[in-house]
Amino acid sequence: MNIFYLLIGVSLLAALIFLGAFIWAVRSGQYDDNETPSMRILFDDDDVEPDSEEEKKNNKQ
Repeated sequence: MNIFYLLIGVSLLAALIFLGAFIWAVRSGQYDDNETPSMRILFDDDDVEPDSEEEKKNNKQ
């Protein structure tokens, strides 16, 4: 039964370490995306799904 207490303690310690690493990464700017906003104008936004079955058949041809 004592091994369960040890395993729970070790797993909580590991979870806290990973949580701390994640918080550090977010605060230090690891997830900041500086490139995509300037390239967003180049992406095509006209990808609209056809509504009817006839439009779907016409698009396949």
